[in-house]
Amino acid sequence: MTDDVPERPPSATLVEALDVPRNAAIGVAVGLALAVGAYLFRVLELFGPFAGTREYPILGPEGWFLILAFVLGSATALLVATVLTLVSAYRLSKTL
Repeated sequence: MTDDVPERPPSATLVEALDVPRNAAIGVAVGLALAVGAYLFRVLELFGPFAGTREYPILGPEGWFLILAFVLGSATALLVATVLTLVSAYRLSKTL
């Protein structure tokens, strides 16, 4: 037996074929837009003040909603990039 490991094809070709950088950029743009929109609607109270009063320790309401907007934007960016990459993979499989 030999200790030689067979060469693997570079993964960069697959990443390029699936347009992963483009899909990630679109995902980040959509996630950022959604996060900014949600944050502005909440903090600027564009639909009027929200019912009920709550206390928000340490950061205040703006800080907590900024954190929530970041989580929403990150999750949306990941979801959009994943869906676009799956669509690219499906289209690529149809051509093969």
